This record gives sequence, structure tokens and C-alpha cells, in this order.
Amino acid sequence: MKSAVVVFPGTNRERDMAIALERVCGHRPAMLWHRDTALPTGLDLVVLPGGFSYGDYLRCGAMAAQSPIMAAIRAFAAGGGHVLGVCNGFQMLCEAGLLPGALLKNAALRFLAQDCSLSVERTDTVFTRGFAPGAVFRATMAHGDGNYFCDAETLARLEGERLVALRYVGENLNGSVNAIAGVLSPNLRVLGLMPHPENCVDPLVGGTDGLPMFAGLAEAFQPA
Repeated sequence: MKSAVVVFPGTNRERDMAIALERVCGHRPAMLWHRDTALPTGLDLVVLPGGFSYGDYLRCGAMAAQSPIMAAIRAFAAGGGHVLGVCNGFQMLCEAGLLPGALLKNAALRFLAQDCSLSVERTDTVFTRGFAPGAVFRATMAHGDGNYFCDAETLARLEGERLVALRYVGENLNGSVNAIAGVLSPNLRVLGLMPHPENCVDPLVGGTDGLPMFAGLAEAFQPA
């Protein structure tokens, strides 16, 4: 799998994401800067990692969505490329129009930094194929604006077309509509999720619950 991780001013999870990808691929992903205007050729996956791009000024992800590299990412996605956005990356994908909805302030208006449980709603995508049907896994929440919201029409479409990839299990701490934790694009090639699976890929630092996501991606893009 040939992957790349995009770094913005304020990004702080790019190394965690690179470690997770290297763990399943055996090599480090390309690290791209937000001012780059082109992507490396032959990429299978582009990752927008978590953090606080541009200090979360204006709206989380809003300024990053206007960075020069986003034009190349939009073109990559339009051409059938796969894009993963985690936490701030999910916010960017919504702000850039690559995924519907918006991430609002958490329901309790406080930053959440704790583990949560996620149910895998479907396993027929490159992002979720590593999980068993009906799987529930642990990931880490680290956000102040993770309350997923969309209008009633969009929600009906997401549910009707099975574009909800992940849901919170148990208490819905951030207040996301229908406990939505992760959303797919209609072609299933773009995924945004709020919790951090990359925090759970090593038994020494929190366990390996998130590893199936990255192992599944590596398997999906394995050369024939």
C-alpha cells in the first residue's frame, strides 16, 4: 500500500498515524505539507490526521479545507482515490464538502479525552474489512467538536444507503446524531471518523483494537 499523511499547522497526530501505517505496510508513508499542490503518483490512500489545524480558528477544519493541497485531494477523491480523515481530518472532509454534515461542539461543551467503544456497521469497505461483522472495538476520543450533525434529509440518506460506518456504543458522550462516529462517501472511498484508531495499534501503548482497520487497508491494496 502506498500512502501519504498530510500535515497542517497545528496537526499533532501525524506521527501516530505514520506508525500505524508503517506497522502494517513495513514502510513509512509519505509526509506531505499543506502547501504542496500535488500528490505523489500511484497513491492508494491519503490520510488527514488529527490535531488542531490553524488552532481551530474560525471553525475546526475550515481553514485547512482551503489549504493548497486540498485541491489535489479533491481531485484524488473524484478520481476514485481513497481518503481517510480522523478527528480534525473528519472535520476537514466535512468542511471541504467531501463528506456531508458538520462537527459541532460536544453536547456537554467540554473537551473529551477518553476511550470509547465503537460498533462496526458494515465490513464491506476497505476501511472496515479487517473487522468481523458486528465487531465492537475500543478507540480514543480527543476532541472538543465531535458532535456530528446533519439535517433530517441527509440523515435519512446516510442511514438508508448504509453510509454510517461506525457508531458509539454505550453513552453518546459528544451528542452525535444517531450516535454516528464515522461516515462514508457514497462510493465508499472516503471515510471520516472522530475517535483515533491509530492510538490502539500497539499493546505497549493502549492495545491493538484499532489495528484491524490498518491491516484491512494494507490487505486491500496488496499488489495482485
